[in-house]
Amino acid sequence: YIYRLEDVSSFSDMQDIIWAAYRQVFSEHEILKFNRQKHIESQLKNGSLTVRDFIRGLAKSEAFYRLVVSVNNNYRLVDICLKRFLGRSAYNKEEEIAWSIVIATKGFDGFVDALLDSDEYTEAFGDNTVPYQRKRLVDRPHNLVTPRYGEDFQESAGTVTTDWRF
Repeated sequence: YIYRLEDVSSFSDMQDIIWAAYRQVFSEHEILKFNRQKHIESQLKNGSLTVRDFIRGLAKSEAFYRLVVSVNNNYRLVDICLKRFLGRSAYNKEEEIAWSIVIATKGFDGFVDALLDSDEYTEAFGDNTVPYQRKRLVDRPHNLVTPRYGEDFQESAGTVTTDWRF
């Protein structure tokens, strides 16, 4: 489901948007009552904050820093943040390195701003859509694809039976 601010017609819908944003930015096991950012929740509810800025506030919160930023290296942060904020994995190692350099030069807050102010974020989510996992751009790794054997192979291979009598 895609959560958009323009689809909100009730208090319950707004709560769904807030929950979806927390679930996207934090992983579900990190969403605890004491991690809530009530001041920016109220700003979103009264219309003084866009969803994009709500996401930005969650990403720059002390709770996110404590749970995610402080316990990961720059490469892992890039991996986590691309998935949570742009809805995709890094295209390649070069992109991962480039974003790691942004963290090293601009700090984590600068990195968050670079992601959320990017053309890619704007085109994919705009100001009022909670980020979500987008289409995978890379095929599944070959070792995760289940081979499907044709009938001729299955017939020549025969059926395997196990005899447990020794």
